[in-house]
Amino acid sequence: MYQVFLGIGSNLGDRETSISNAIDNIGKSLGKVIKVAPTISTKAWGKTDSPDYLNTVVEIQTDLLPLELIEKVLALEARLGRTRTEKWASRLIDIDILYFNDWHFNTPNLIVPHPYIAERTFVLEPLANIAPDFVHPIHRKTNLELLNTLTNGN
Repeated sequence: MYQVFLGIGSNLGDRETSISNAIDNIGKSLGKVIKVAPTISTKAWGKTDSPDYLNTVVEIQTDLLPLELIEKVLALEARLGRTRTEKWASRLIDIDILYFNDWHFNTPNLIVPHPYIAERTFVLEPLANIAPDFVHPIHRKTNLELLNTLTNGN
């Protein structure tokens, strides 16, 4: 089994229900949900004139390999109403693979760890809540250290 952290966000419609449905479906189709971080409300990132997001992170155990997992994540997003228009556009649901074990790799369809983890408070806050000591395989800092660096500038 592989340890995976998924970021989940929504800024359209009933955001709470969208996130809840995503977590339920992740448990049914992607792997066993181990931990769920508290949901936080944040301003949009990337396209800042968009509505606010609700964000959370879940830890799962899965037997899917990374490229199988991303295919299933994209299919799940589509089933839950995600449509892709432009980069950082508003969405009913967004599911990102943040970490896959302690692996790092770059393929045309998937980059692990997610390339923006260290820049996003809305990812690091929930990550630090459920996995404060998990070490980013490239930055060699824990999620809590990355969050403190981002929020305190240290």
